[in-house]
Amino acid sequence: MIDMSHFTPLSAWVGGLLIGSGAVLLILFNGRIAGISGIVGGLLRPVTGDVAWRAAFVLGLLMAPVAYQLVAPLPAVQIDAGYPLVILAGLLVGIGTRYGAGCTSGHGVCGLSRLSRRSVVATLVFMSAGFITVYVVGHLLGGL
Repeated sequence: MIDMSHFTPLSAWVGGLLIGSGAVLLILFNGRIAGISGIVGGLLRPVTGDVAWRAAFVLGLLMAPVAYQLVAPLPAVQIDAGYPLVILAGLLVGIGTRYGAGCTSGHGVCGLSRLSRRSVVATLVFMSAGFITVYVVGHLLGGL
């Protein structure tokens, strides 16, 4: 449940601005789409001359909470599911990423901003699947 009394539009706006700026800078200076699954996938199948920028990008993602912690305390993380469900969810996301030829960042952020029809369809599909999953798990299955 979203606690709307603690809604923070300023931090959401700044976060969106940072994500968008990072995506723009990557495509301007490197000619690459900021799709996380593709970037990480390229590290798993390394190509000479293509590893450094990918590693720097992933390192930046991993270091972001460290930088944030210099300014403010990290929010508490609470996962209301057991490990089997979290592992299953991760596997399903990975399978969807492969079938969809990209992830939420590649299609939802970069693809939509480039007006890619394929990304519009992919984003509609994964957002709909997410809405349906939340409804089924939360309302029909009682929250598992």
